[in-house]
Amino acid sequence: MKENVVVIGGGVAGMEAARELLLLGYNPIVVEQQDHLGGHVAQWNRLFPDISSAGDLVRTLGDGITDANIFLETKVTFVNRLQNGYLVMLSNGVNIACRAILVATGFKLFDASRKEEYGYGVYDHVVTNADLESWFNGNDSDRFPAAPKSIGFVHCVGSRDLKAGNSQCSKVCCITAVKQAIEMKERFPDARVFCFYMDLRLFGKKYEDFYIRAQQEFGIQFIRGRVSEVGETLEGRLQVKAEDTLSGKPLKVQLDLLVLMAGMSCNPEVAELARMARLDMDSDGFLRSRDNLGGINESNRPGIFYAGACTGAKTVPETLAEARSAALAIHRYMQGR
Repeated sequence: MKENVVVIGGGVAGMEAARELLLLGYNPIVVEQQDHLGGHVAQWNRLFPDISSAGDLVRTLGDGITDANIFLETKVTFVNRLQNGYLVMLSNGVNIACRAILVATGFKLFDASRKEEYGYGVYDHVVTNADLESWFNGNDSDRFPAAPKSIGFVHCVGSRDLKAGNSQCSKVCCITAVKQAIEMKERFPDARVFCFYMDLRLFGKKYEDFYIRAQQEFGIQFIRGRVSEVGETLEGRLQVKAEDTLSGKPLKVQLDLLVLMAGMSCNPEVAELARMARLDMDSDGFLRSRDNLGGINESNRPGIFYAGACTGAKTVPETLAEARSAALAIHRYMQGR
């Protein structure tokens, strides 16, 4: 009989880990509180740097776990330590005995309305990166002008921000802004597109090429400086005040659409799971790995493992790689190695 492994979280980390666990001969039981698999990626349209379909990735991962037990709209209500494993109780009344648990609870997108100076929720044409991806997916909204002549992107909204309680870099905001800026320029070739950034952090393969292409092929303007205020003109356009720190001059730009690159924050709901399972939390609110080198997949508790953004901001390739690594770590643990 195949041994159970409870996978908490049905985003791309949980899905990929479940797929690998099936191949290794285990019975992964995926517990997802939403009504669908795929997490945040399922809400996205295209993924950088290849502009590949997010939906195709989620469908491919889903095809690989058709033999797994999947509980949607379900939460973990209790975790009890047994002599040789754990008893995991679910909100649907199911109790599962297992020797290993994988936590893949992901992240929460920063609430952009907390940055009042940017006007999210106040001005109609201020949106987030997630709103824009939803629009790319065909979800119409009157928050998007029909033919914008000027579009701005603000990097690091809620990331690297001590006042917002998140000092960490979200890793994906810069490259996502570049991707979305190119996509908007392709849809509206006559529009002027601006990216307001603190520092560009483009560390992944092909990311720098993507940035150069955005400037050379699409004429996207990158302005180093933090946006200080967003207002609205009498004509209903957005007026953005910033400082160009390279020239040392203040800057005012009128825009038809402003996109806020909301970053990754810790998932606050994971704190209750950490309390139940006696898992260590890090100072940034994410789960703390055994160490940040060779033990990134390991918790402080025997038989409980991590994958993906539950321990910090991750790109999709990093998340998938961690999921595969976690599945192998679970296999070794189950084999007593």
